[in-house]
Amino acid sequence: MSIGRVLGAGLVASIVMGMVEMLYEAVGGTGFWAPVVFIAATVLRNLQSVPVPVAFMAMPVVLGLMGHMMNSMILGLVFGWIASRSGMSRGALVGTGIAYALAVFVIMWYLVVPAIDPVMLKLNGMVFALAHMMWGAVLGFVVPEPSVTTGRLKTAA
Repeated sequence: MSIGRVLGAGLVASIVMGMVEMLYEAVGGTGFWAPVVFIAATVLRNLQSVPVPVAFMAMPVVLGLMGHMMNSMILGLVFGWIASRSGMSRGALVGTGIAYALAVFVIMWYLVVPAIDPVMLKLNGMVFALAHMMWGAVLGFVVPEPSVTTGRLKTAA
């Protein structure tokens, strides 16, 4: 399994997760840009009190997207390491990815976010969990690569 493929899977999964979350927050009233601006609030502390609905702000949006995608690729590498030792089918990896994503969600939502970025708690928690599940499903689907000779999935090194 190539590191490039795993990083790419993390990137694609971050886009899927981000779009699920951003579209819901746009419809739900918090604002389309709220998730990425709230991520930027980890570093730009004045954003901890940003009013909702959150308007577009160039620097926070770029910083939030960078943080979101970077974290997704790092956590994707952890998942890739797990997947490379498993020899599971793609379907099993999708299920494992969803379980992994739910574990990431629980740790983030209940431990990390309240401690370092409490403004994120303005997001809808159930949708945030669902977005994490979508992220994990995409990781599980994209990480394994088919063998050139057999067409079967290669997950073990």
